[in-house]
Amino acid sequence: MTAPTPQPPPAQDPRKDSLIDYPSRFPIKVMGAKVDGFVPAVTSIAKQFDPDFDASSIELRDSKAGNYLGITVTVTATSRDQLDELYRTLSTHPMVKVVL
Repeated sequence: MTAPTPQPPPAQDPRKDSLIDYPSRFPIKVMGAKVDGFVPAVTSIAKQFDPDFDASSIELRDSKAGNYLGITVTVTATSRDQLDELYRTLSTHPMVKVVL
């Protein structure tokens, strides 16, 4: 009688692997032209994905020439899907140039 051949573990979806423990605080940097309405637009999107988002935690950085603005928003990340959709929403906003 031979022992059964060990089966390899089922393949995991690499998109489900995460180095982030949820929920956790997660900073996102957003850059765009320094124009009226940019900060409120980014704040509104952050609140869509984190209803408890604290707008007073926003960090702003002007570019050297002052034409661009970097905004850091720190949201409470609850899942990979939430973060993916937040990045997608920010990236497709017409005022946003870069999301990191």
